[in-house]
Amino acid sequence: MGSSLSNLGTNGSAIGPGLGDIPESCVACVFLNLTPPEICNLARLNRAFRGAASADSVWETKLPHNYQDLLELVPPERHRNLSKKDIFALLSKPLPFDDGNKVGTLQEVWLDRVTGRVCMAISAKAMTITGIEDRRYWNWIPTEESRFHTVAYLQQIWWFEVDGEVKFPFPAGIYTLYFRLHLGRFSKRLGRRVCNYEHTHGWEIKPVKFELSASDGQQASCEFCLDETELDDAHGNHKRGYWVEYKVGEFIVTGSEHTTEVRFSMKQIDCTHSKGGLCVDAVFIIPSDLREHKRKGVLK
Repeated sequence: MGSSLSNLGTNGSAIGPGLGDIPESCVACVFLNLTPPEICNLARLNRAFRGAASADSVWETKLPHNYQDLLELVPPERHRNLSKKDIFALLSKPLPFDDGNKVGTLQEVWLDRVTGRVCMAISAKAMTITGIEDRRYWNWIPTEESRFHTVAYLQQIWWFEVDGEVKFPFPAGIYTLYFRLHLGRFSKRLGRRVCNYEHTHGWEIKPVKFELSASDGQQASCEFCLDETELDDAHGNHKRGYWVEYKVGEFIVTGSEHTTEVRFSMKQIDCTHSKGGLCVDAVFIIPSDLREHKRKGVLK
């Protein structure tokens, strides 16, 4: 009787089925085509949607096929008996890792919350930097502007070279590698961000060469002038005082190899002039199509 009355309108006419009448299995089929944020938002509608939003069959499709490799970075007690939804949430947070050569939180990997794709960041401290032990040339600067809370700052040097490598079981796909750099030394003064360009010189004379190579023989290289001679009316030299991500190139992972080794470098070894005033933060490895979607505002 109660259910019959609930289907009557104010004028006594019958009301058709509502969202609450959709079977949970049907909702789960729809969720297979939605992104994790969309699924979580729809889970608030009713019990059927909430149940479908927790189904392992739904979240299995949102995880990379080799997500078990990522779980090896986490102590077993943290992921034992977790649902696939909770595993996705766990892997969406930055996970520190080392490939046998590094110590400390120098590399991080995580799943993009929208696509479930694997992303990676590698700290400057995980790289080999010419002259890094000599404080006449380099200093480590603590900062909240880096996800690793420290960047390498170059005061002055003649031979500039930064090298790094990473070994990781990347899922199949196309990845882009970026260096994140900043011209000038920044700090906070009276709560405001200020930049000092006292040591910034030499980067407009000749370009810096960037390179990457993968273990299967793939290679990419490019050159960029880090400083600009043409002024931007609003900000002066527009590459100064801002973090700039320099695209080095792409590499393809087919999935045939369990582990992919990627080597990368940036160098300016022309000793006819000195250069300085540069911050080196990190290298980022991001799925190429994900990067393009974010630039177009499709993803956040």
